[in-house]
Amino acid sequence: MFNIILFGPPGSGKGTQSTKLIGKYGLKHLSTGDLLRSEIAQQTPLGLEAKNFIDKGQLVPDEVVIGMISTALETNPDVPGFLFDGFPRTATQAEALDKLLQLKKTSIAVMLALDVSEEELVTRLLKRGESSGRSDDTNESVIRSRIEEYETKTRAVADYYNQFSKVVHLKGEGSIDEIFNSICEEIDKRK
Repeated sequence: MFNIILFGPPGSGKGTQSTKLIGKYGLKHLSTGDLLRSEIAQQTPLGLEAKNFIDKGQLVPDEVVIGMISTALETNPDVPGFLFDGFPRTATQAEALDKLLQLKKTSIAVMLALDVSEEELVTRLLKRGESSGRSDDTNESVIRSRIEEYETKTRAVADYYNQFSKVVHLKGEGSIDEIFNSICEEIDKRK
């Protein structure tokens, strides 16, 4: 099983590249936001537990999210691998994910980090905000706060995977196809 973490700040192109990667490599896309919404909609025990925290305005604990990822791994035994998007967000989550994957006799092959300048991110997100309907993409100060929060938290996740030589920084600026080709080159080196 070949597992990838696609990382990058808001507006770095993760969504666009994820779609292309899934199409090319047949990976199962694991977005923790999607998992949470699905488990809540299905009213599973984990979903109900997560909803409890969300309804109180609290973050869903790592154990609950890891439980959902575990379920996703178990219910997709025939996929060639997983593409993790939006998780892990902290070093603690990265450690928990690695322990879970080890239990499933697999691991993260590579963390691909899309590097994009702050000014380019702001431009992209403001443009996306014109059509996306996402209020967090229409206010420049909110966008800059999101980028700063990403930078603060991501450094720890990258440091965690760096100790295993699993982080590859890729230029996230250029055409969609140029970026996709550089991502594919890194994946193909490791498959």
